[in-house]
Formats: sequence, structure tokens, C-alpha cells
Amino acid sequence: MAPAAAAAAAPVAPGNGRRLGRPRAGLRLYAAAAGAGAGEGPSCLYVGPIETASQEMLEALYRQARDSYYSGQPLIVDDMFDKVELKLRVYGSPSVVKYPRCSLKRQSAYADAEEDHSMFMALSSIWTLLLLFGTSAFLVPSFYTLSLAFGDAFGARSLFSGAKSLDGITRVNHMVLIGLGYLIGYPVASASVGALQGLLTNNVVALKGSCPNCGEQVFAFVKTDKSIKAPHKAECHVCECPLEYRTKVERSLSGPRRSWVYGRVYMVKQGHPRKRRWIKD
Repeated sequence: MAPAAAAAAAPVAPGNGRRLGRPRAGLRLYAAAAGAGAGEGPSCLYVGPIETASQEMLEALYRQARDSYYSGQPLIVDDMFDKVELKLRVYGSPSVVKYPRCSLKRQSAYADAEEDHSMFMALSSIWTLLLLFGTSAFLVPSFYTLSLAFGDAFGARSLFSGAKSLDGITRVNHMVLIGLGYLIGYPVASASVGALQGLLTNNVVALKGSCPNCGEQVFAFVKTDKSIKAPHKAECHVCECPLEYRTKVERSLSGPRRSWVYGRVYMVKQGHPRKRRWIKD
């Protein structure tokens, strides 16, 4: 094998299991053996830089590298394989979807979780409607009262049933209406603004995954603030199994969003028996 091909292949060193060579920003086609009679070495697809590679090329490379690893002849180093897998997660590729499995370290079953953009848009729409309602609740009565008070100045007296002046009771009613609109509308509008800011800055994300106990799809809105170290806890709506969401934020070098979030859904072990419906095999 040529020296360039041997450096690109990054073979596994016997004994300690470490791979030689440094991972590259782009993946190249491994050259075949140059000498006559020499056996052909493993080769993989050329996809170029990972950040600009297409989803189809990365999926083909991912399947090839995974199959080669299981056959005992790894094509790429672990760091590069992880980068390809993360990029496919950004694309939302089904090739990297993994079903519930067991963790030897945590001794618990878990499943992968990813962002649910449909739930994100639904939540954003609800908070937008609440913002419009809250803003209208305290702005419309204020503008209406001001238009009545200054109707003469703008020549709009005929628009208000020909009222010539506002008596004391009418003034009190208008002030009460403004106060109620402010007390109801301002808290709703301020809460909506805070929620929308959290959604736009990626502080709150919608995650979906499979329940490690029953396999049904579960959803949750999780905060990704680094100051909150405790994981988000919830229950499966089907089997009522306690779940724990752990998230990880990755920076995106391309695309409209600066970061994207993924994670895992763990089945929480209980120290005492709990009433829940376990799925029988």
C-alpha cells in the first residue's frame, strides 16, 4: 500500500487499540494497493468536507463505515464517525435513529431524542396568539377611551352615537375598563414575550423520542439553560413509566440556527415499587 493511502486509512495499532493519524476535515477515497499481487485494502466514499456534504452521501458513508466496523475492518476513526452521525442528526436522517437499548454505565434503558419542529411551531403559534390577546386587552380600551375624550378635537363626535360629553359615570366606567384590561392583558403579554424569547433563543426546545419501556413516542418541552443541572423529568402517557430527558447542545457551523439540540430519554429506576403498567413480552 502506498504511504499516502496508509496515512489516510489510519489503521488500528495492535495491542492498545489506538488509531494512528489525525482525523481530517474531509473524507477521502482510500487507494487500493499499488503493487501487483498485493491485496486491495478497504475503501470508502469521497464526500468532501462534512459541513457541506449532502445527506445522501453522508448516509451512504455512514452505512459503509458502520458495516465495515462490525466486520472488523474500520474505515474511519471514531471522532470522524461521530461527526458524520451528528451531521446526519441535523439533517433529520432516519439512518441514525436508534431504538431503545440498555446502558451498561447507567444500568438503565434509554432511547434517542431529537427536536420536534412541529411541536415547536405549535407552541410558538399559541404564545403568539396569547401575545396578541394580551396586547389587545389593554391597548384597545385605552385607545377607545382616548378617542372618546378627544373626539371633539378630531371631529369624530358623530362616530360615538352623537355623544356630546362624557359624564362622571361614563368616565369611571372607562377607567375601570382600562384598569381591567391592564391587569389582565399586561401579565399575559409579558409572559408571552418571555416564552417567545426562550423559544427563539433555543432555551426551550421540544423533544420527541421513544419510551424505553413501551416503545411509544413521547414528547416534552425541555429547558436547555446550562444553569439548570437537573434533568427534565416526565412520565410516559401510555405506560406511566417515569422518564428523564438529558439534552446536549451542539453549535451549527451552517444553517439559519446557531445551535441545535438532541438528547436521550432514560427510564428512571425507582427505589421502591411503583404502580405502573409494564409491557409484557
